[in-house]
This record gives sequence, C-alpha cells and structure tokens, in this order.
Amino acid sequence: MASGAPRPHGDPGLQPERTALAWGRTMLALVTASAFFLRWLPAYGPPILMLPAVSGGAALAIYLTQRRRYRARSHGLAGESIEADLSAVLWTAFAGVVLGALGVVVVVTG
Repeated sequence: MASGAPRPHGDPGLQPERTALAWGRTMLALVTASAFFLRWLPAYGPPILMLPAVSGGAALAIYLTQRRRYRARSHGLAGESIEADLSAVLWTAFAGVVLGALGVVVVVTG
C-alpha cells in the first residue's frame, strides 16, 4: 500500500477527486485546442496566435490553481460546508467565449 499524506476527508473517491479530474480534463482540452490553433498559423498568419495564447493562458491558470482548489474542496467536505468555486467556472466560461469570438474574428478577417 502506498504511503502518503492522508486526505482530510478520509475517502479518496469523493467529490474533490472527481472535481480535480474534471479540471484536469478541461486543462488538457485547452492545451489540445492550442495545438489545433497553431496548425492554422500558415493559413491565417500571426493574428491566429491570439487563440493559443488565450487557451494556453487558461490552461496555465487552471494548473496553477488546481492544488488550492482541491485543498479547499477537501477541507470543505471534511467540515461539511462545500461551496462551489464560482469564480473559476466564470473565468473558464469567459475564456471559452473569448476564444470563440477571437476565432470568428480571425477567420472572417483573414
């Protein structure tokens, strides 16, 4: 059995782990989208670089805040007072809207 720091909520299969995995999948999707955007560089030129900058920045933000988000949810579960991370969800949604708008602008003007 692997040793490690015990989780504050005592059950490794509960909500904080599933949420951390979902944020990890979101981060992976944003990095993958960045790679696809870079494939458009020969067709649309340098303006297309705004798209991987936004998606890569959003992925980096998720990566940098993942540990804090997990710890807060884990302690909230232990104390039976979990709150949604509304700001993270709104910033991720905002990044998606910006990516869509920039994509349309670059394709229409390019």
